[in-house]
Amino acid sequence: MRTFDLSPLYRTAIGFDRLAQMFDNAQRADQPSYPPYNIELVAEDKYRITMAVAGFARSEIDIETENETLKITGRKQKEDKQVNFLHRGIAARDFEQRFQLANHIKVVGANLENGLLNIELVREIPEALKPRKIEIGAVEDSNVQRLERAA
Repeated sequence: MRTFDLSPLYRTAIGFDRLAQMFDNAQRADQPSYPPYNIELVAEDKYRITMAVAGFARSEIDIETENETLKITGRKQKEDKQVNFLHRGIAARDFEQRFQLANHIKVVGANLENGLLNIELVREIPEALKPRKIEIGAVEDSNVQRLERAA
């Protein structure tokens, strides 16, 4: 696999260090594959992450967001009794899975049902950043005053 040196960008671009860090993290081969998960586009601005967490109780799973990162952690409680397995095919190990969220993506809910953890996300773009239609010939008063002062 190729590695890219992004250090020249640091000299001329300010505030893109997070983007470079995302590239670095994406190139790492040690990304966790347990537990398996799906990412769905439910509607135009709605997403769902579904994780297979069979054997985990609600109290053993933590979901938190910080700095546009969604972190899902599963910590299996130790059983009091010793079990003698003839075959152990169900993984009951601890996990931590991280997802990098885009700007304005919010977690709106989570549900655990039938061994599947569903996390609902929505993109909430602030009104100031939404595209708006400008009517031709319509000039706001504040813009007119600025133009008159500049002249």
